[in-house]
Amino acid sequence: MRVLFGSWRYLFKNIWYVLCYAIMPGIFFALSLDFKSIRSFLDAFFTGTPSVSFLQIFRVFSIIGFNSWLNALYAVGLLLSIALFSSIMLSLVEKHMRIGKRTSSGAFRQFPNIFLSSLFMTVLYAVIYEVWCVVLAAIGYAFGSIIKVAVGVYCAWVACFLLFLIVLLYIVTVFYLWLPCMQITGFSPYEALRYSYQLVIKVRWKMVFSMLISILAYLVVISATAMFIPHLPFMLVAFIAFVLLYLNFCIRMETAYFEADKIDREDLIRSYRRLG
Repeated sequence: MRVLFGSWRYLFKNIWYVLCYAIMPGIFFALSLDFKSIRSFLDAFFTGTPSVSFLQIFRVFSIIGFNSWLNALYAVGLLLSIALFSSIMLSLVEKHMRIGKRTSSGAFRQFPNIFLSSLFMTVLYAVIYEVWCVVLAAIGYAFGSIIKVAVGVYCAWVACFLLFLIVLLYIVTVFYLWLPCMQITGFSPYEALRYSYQLVIKVRWKMVFSMLISILAYLVVISATAMFIPHLPFMLVAFIAFVLLYLNFCIRMETAYFEADKIDREDLIRSYRRLG
């Protein structure tokens, strides 16, 4: 249960401790969304005409979009801010779980060591995700072109999306515990990747299921707001939803690592209080 829901419990209990590290990524994410493409896609999908162009499907899911230079700049800002603030946040959360106290003292010493690895993993995840968007858009467009019955397109779309989402999350888990492993063990990047993957195998499907629930809830919120409210309120909702999703994604790295490696979490047992 700690792997499935431990990150959400930690997040809501310590929201003010980590919230500031998600503000900039959330702003860039909300700005990078292509509201017109999202609304057009949803309108077509839920009005009986689910067949849309490849480019429109791609713009709905891609964080880059390629519809303007401004969106591309927002995407670059998103990736850089994620790499920067996740490095700081992971250091603070790891220290809190390791010693049981919410303090920034000494936590920033890890930043130079973890930032480049965080940047590499952010770019790697972005590349994997964009390739996933291209393949999903191509298959979605093919369904609309080949299948002439709207019900068949709906069924094929939903089944394909869920399958592709599970495959994406499965790939994400390969590197998911890499950063916490380097933090806690001090291993080299290659050794940390090998050891963290051994740990991932123990909890992989729990992590996939946990991420799947969070992402599906996020997609329901984004879809509902994109269909019924104007652009600016939609951006605010997207900002809040992404902030929660991003914080949970990062915190889950630490909670899952502590659980998989059988490390006691001092933020839960608080043995330092008994010693005092």
